[in-house]
Amino acid sequence: GLQPQSVESDGGYRIKGRTDENVAALYRDAEAVEKAGAFSVVIEGTIETVAADLTRHISIPTIGIGASGDCDGQILVIDDMVGLTVDRVPKFVKQYADLRSVISQAAAGYAAEVRSRTFPGPNHVFSAAADKGEP
Repeated sequence: GLQPQSVESDGGYRIKGRTDENVAALYRDAEAVEKAGAFSVVIEGTIETVAADLTRHISIPTIGIGASGDCDGQILVIDDMVGLTVDRVPKFVKQYADLRSVISQAAAGYAAEVRSRTFPGPNHVFSAAADKGEP
């Protein structure tokens, strides 16, 4: 299916499995990967019915990423899943958290405390007593 490393030569992010020629190529690739001895194959950015048919067609497990719930397993990129992606989030991504906002708020709080000189405070530096082995 979609191969992120080839996006530029493919003319951008394009969904795979829309033409008969592309479907045939997907089958050839899946069969070749299976024949080569792979333990599984990733199907990415591929029309759902094509990914489901591929899963039934080959004997090794399929891992879907933007493909089909019928794949044997699923994967999401962690940055997409937890809301760290800055640019365009792919349609197939479900965001389970918004860590980008949490991290932005934490960084803003840290910067404000450094500017106001409230950080570091007494609990965040080593005192002379601590240097002598005292708490």
